[in-house]
Amino acid sequence: MTENKIKKSTPNLWDASAFMLVMGLVVFLALGSRQMAIPYTPGDSIPLSLNPEYLPFYAMRTVVRMVCALLCSLVFTFTYATVAAKSSRAEALMVPLLDILQSVPVLGFLSITVTGFIALFPGNLLGVEIASIFAIFTSQAWNMAFSFYQSLKVVPKELKEASQLFGLSPWQKFWKLEAPYATPNLIWNTMMSVSGGWFFVVASEAITVGKTSVTLPGIGSYVALAIQDKKLSAIGFALLTMLIVILLYDQLLFRPMVAWAEKFKVELSESENPPVSWVLTLFQRAYFLRRCVQKMTTLSHNLIQRVPKLPPLTLTSRTTSHRFMKVESIIWYAFLVVSILFGFLMLVNFVIGGVDRSEIINVFMLGFITLTRVVILLLLACLLWVPLGVLIGLHPRWATRVQPLAQFLAAFPANLLFPVAIFLMVRYHLSPEIWCAPLMILGTQWYILFNVIAGASAIPNDLIEAAKNLGLSGWRLWKYLLLPAILPSLLTGLVTASGGTWNASIVAEVVSWGSTKLIATGLGSYIAQWSGKGDYPHIVLGIAVMSLYVVLFNRLFWRRLYTISQTRYRLD
Repeated sequence: MTENKIKKSTPNLWDASAFMLVMGLVVFLALGSRQMAIPYTPGDSIPLSLNPEYLPFYAMRTVVRMVCALLCSLVFTFTYATVAAKSSRAEALMVPLLDILQSVPVLGFLSITVTGFIALFPGNLLGVEIASIFAIFTSQAWNMAFSFYQSLKVVPKELKEASQLFGLSPWQKFWKLEAPYATPNLIWNTMMSVSGGWFFVVASEAITVGKTSVTLPGIGSYVALAIQDKKLSAIGFALLTMLIVILLYDQLLFRPMVAWAEKFKVELSESENPPVSWVLTLFQRAYFLRRCVQKMTTLSHNLIQRVPKLPPLTLTSRTTSHRFMKVESIIWYAFLVVSILFGFLMLVNFVIGGVDRSEIINVFMLGFITLTRVVILLLLACLLWVPLGVLIGLHPRWATRVQPLAQFLAAFPANLLFPVAIFLMVRYHLSPEIWCAPLMILGTQWYILFNVIAGASAIPNDLIEAAKNLGLSGWRLWKYLLLPAILPSLLTGLVTASGGTWNASIVAEVVSWGSTKLIATGLGSYIAQWSGKGDYPHIVLGIAVMSLYVVLFNRLFWRRLYTISQTRYRLD
């Protein structure tokens, strides 16, 4: 054995540093989760202080909830999006269902689920913790699933043909081709989803639904208490803590992932300035730790290969196969139609039992008002962030510098701008119907920016060099390369931005600072007000109308653009 191999097979200083970093993170998560299962009875008050010395503990509790929600979101993404992308029958149901899920506001999920989670764990705080984690999950998962689904649908045909020539099994094809191809976009959307979780962390930790009111220790509940008590200094301390936390998980998680995902770009020439990360370098030089991980991976792969596989279903003839598939399709779609009709009738009976029929028309008008705000905000966000996102994405060094700033701005809770918004609207007699809308854009623009950066950074370097050689510049460069290349990612950002803006309307159409409250006309304020009263028929009506608007808009507009991007603008 050579001296070099001996050095790589024995632990070194890099291994010790990597081991200490991993164990530090494990201890951090263990300490943060220790208080999640303490005895608790609904109605008991959990002590919460605005003393800044408690903020590190509150930050630890919030980060643990967000890590749990992120792990659940990744599992959901890899399963749900994969099934939807690979099965046309499942796609017909799962994609519209995903449209509905992303349109349901976080407050709506809490209104329906918090009581059930508390009942699952009587006498224990774990039920409330799971309700909070689930609320954060609902602000993360849909965006990640849409991104992964869209990436799987546009895998280049020649790569699929190559996987068939090499005889890869469906399992191998997924992990060696499809998942790596989708990784760059998924990482940027994961960053956006985590930032979106910060946006709704106040609602997920300071839970108030009807008579149920629970405040969990965390940064979100700290901010809610500071707003209630009008403590600007406490809000400043909370912002500083958020900035430190975001910088830490940018350095320890997202920057290493962005640098690691660079190897999955489909290109013939390497980028001149690839992103770098000290954490990734640390683990790359920890040779002994890497060998241990590789052996564990090989062992798990061998175990999976030994699992007996069911033989493929074979039919006697093409005619029989065709007839069988036709009958199966008819049964499947008939089942879908019956299920949708049954669910619709159940929904109508529940709503009519507690809501006047004349009010239903008014709710649809409120939905149209909010829809108008959403469309205007999407257009404004595109005009601003598409050019800037492309500029950042084409320069990896810029992306690594802008990344933590963009994450902090995306994570910035709109609630902290409520005092300024209310002061300006009251001082200058501004209409909340117009000036509450800018608060909604905080939940919109970052989805577009992050997806455009991901799409631009995924453009093969050889295509950029070819465009330079052909002398493309200005509008011609945008028309023939940049816009077609980023269109799939841009559409993913717009779809998720649309759902994010509808969600943000719940927060932005009703703003409060102490005892002062301003309400803008719209579907968001309708849901927020009835959620505070705990009136479930009105809550369900508002959520159903919001979901209907989102699904119709996605089906009639976004889905057609998706089809164009998948057929005309593929890197084949």
